[in-house]
Amino acid sequence: MKIKYSQEADVLVIELNEGKPVDSIDLKEGVILHLDEKNKPLEIEILDASKVVSLDEIRLMTPMIKEKIVVGRT
Repeated sequence: MKIKYSQEADVLVIELNEGKPVDSIDLKEGVILHLDEKNKPLEIEILDASKVVSLDEIRLMTPMIKEKIVVGRT
């Protein structure tokens, strides 16, 4: 699992599996689930992420799992 956050775009992406997204589902406003060709969940994208969760909260949540948090400008 990888967690990426773009400060410039204010978008949080939680990568669940590797693959090429071919479809997406709007789970709720600003939360998008991306799927591969077999409808396997690949990633969750959260728009306006700073309104939902802070980077400090993300860091607190993730020590229990092996992940990589990338903060950058994209």
